[in-house]
Amino acid sequence: MNAAPDSATQPPTPPQDPAPDAGKGKPPVGSLKALWPFLGRHRGLFIGWLVALTCSSAATLSLPVAFKTMIDQGFAQGGGGAIDRAFMLLFAVAVALALATAARFFFVSLLGERVVADLRERLYSHLITLDAGFHDRSRSGELVSRLTADAELLRGVIATSMSVALRSLVTFIGSIVMLFVSSPHLAAYALVGIPLAVLPIVVGGRRLKKISRASQDRVADANTLANETLGAVATVQAHVREPYELGRFHEALRIAVATARRRIQAQAWVTAIAIVLVFGAITLVLWSGAHDVVDGRMSAGTLGQFVLYALIGGGSIGSLAEVWNEVQRASGGMGRISELLEETSAITAPEHPQTLPQPVRGALAMDRVTFHYPMRPDQPALEDFSLHVSPGETVALVGPSGAGKSTVLSLLLRFHDPRSGTVTVDGIDIRQLDPAQLRGAMALVSQQPSIFATTARDNIRYGRLEASDAEVEAAVRAAHATDFIQALPQGLGTELGERGARLSGGQQQRIAIARALLKDAPILLLDEATSALDAQSERAVQQALDTLMEGRTTVVIAHRLATVLKADRIIVMDHGRVIAEGSHEQLLAQGGLYAELAKLQFLD
Repeated sequence: MNAAPDSATQPPTPPQDPAPDAGKGKPPVGSLKALWPFLGRHRGLFIGWLVALTCSSAATLSLPVAFKTMIDQGFAQGGGGAIDRAFMLLFAVAVALALATAARFFFVSLLGERVVADLRERLYSHLITLDAGFHDRSRSGELVSRLTADAELLRGVIATSMSVALRSLVTFIGSIVMLFVSSPHLAAYALVGIPLAVLPIVVGGRRLKKISRASQDRVADANTLANETLGAVATVQAHVREPYELGRFHEALRIAVATARRRIQAQAWVTAIAIVLVFGAITLVLWSGAHDVVDGRMSAGTLGQFVLYALIGGGSIGSLAEVWNEVQRASGGMGRISELLEETSAITAPEHPQTLPQPVRGALAMDRVTFHYPMRPDQPALEDFSLHVSPGETVALVGPSGAGKSTVLSLLLRFHDPRSGTVTVDGIDIRQLDPAQLRGAMALVSQQPSIFATTARDNIRYGRLEASDAEVEAAVRAAHATDFIQALPQGLGTELGERGARLSGGQQQRIAIARALLKDAPILLLDEATSALDAQSERAVQQALDTLMEGRTTVVIAHRLATVLKADRIIVMDHGRVIAEGSHEQLLAQGGLYAELAKLQFLD
């Protein structure tokens, strides 16, 4: 009989409307400073992009001069040769602009791809090293959203927004300079509109950053909900809850779209106001310039040059307004990523770790351990718990659901540290060991094994990556998994699907046992490795486990009589404490909780 997991499953939390303080924290541009180390790794692409951007900006600023030359020296002089030269100059500038723009696009796009790939790799490597407490309180769907959607926003900023922003800034400054060169008094009038255009960008930026962060959070909520539901689709369908789940997802999307609508609306107003103010000022200035041409104070080519520089400057302001809005969104994404990168693991290796003796004897001891899960601080999972296991001894842990059995295995693996008390292996406090060495000395077979969406061979080789094909096949035989693996279309090379969808529960369990056999660790932690098997499979796997357990220290969470009878000692647990221990016969004679459990679970 399978026991329920020790920890209760919490009902899914429906998505909430964004909190009023969403997005508070770092200033918008400050969040993006964390990108500089990643940009620095690709200096060649970065420098190439700057050179190409300089050339394309110079070509853009040369167009009005070529346009002036065409009007004043081509049309005004009326000569065919002058017109040809003027248009050749204009075409040459256009070709230079095209080549420089193509080079800028190539360098900055490739830079964006590589930087975001580095960022994702850094974030992923950080996430998989964080302690179990962090993952207990985090939603995997939200973590994946930050790893994908938020990182994708940053790719857009680097590959597009950053390039457009710098190009617009350079062309804006250049156009301002050339406006004064063309006509100082008209340029002075034009500058009146610039502060008016910048004002709505600055004022709207803060509000936009908050809305952008909230929008990304709501998208993450929808992704998390979909990830959770699709991961439990069999349960959903068995309870005929498709309409209910569709309703929850629809509501999550509604909130996400409503939040995005507020962001888009704010972004649209900022852009519209900035462009109207800039081009309104330009129109007024050009009206004055037209009178100067009529009165003979300015040539037509100069006015045309001034018009183009004014349009370039105004367009640059509009582009900066749009880019600023994108930066607000990206800063929200980078802020969310930075929050994860700033997380520190509660489980770390000491600066100078001790090493386990070789070979590892396998003596385990837990002395007066008290532990509370971070998500349940008021309820002790273990309280004043002590357990001593001699090298080579097999100890079975039995007890009702919630007794703390799985917690014992988690503490031995140092997924968590106890609030008080000590856990030792071969007399060494495991907090003084490198967690990698500690876990390398242990093999875990869970009640619900993890099967990866790869081949059967790679799933088994996960126990020891350097193992040869012959060693993998030996582990398969020892786990009595040969028959069903040979029946797969490509044998060990068959893809098992997500979470081992192509296998039955018992077959998945035998894959996990083969993985543990291949690891060949001196300490075994078994969360009732045969609980998912039918009687025939259990007998075969139990023989494999008997061979595996021989000469090794084994702690097993037991739900089956066969497992209990093979243990050297049985520990009865309840509410995180040891309430009895002994052999099966001794504990039956004592009565109490063990006798009741034996009647309900062990004895048919």
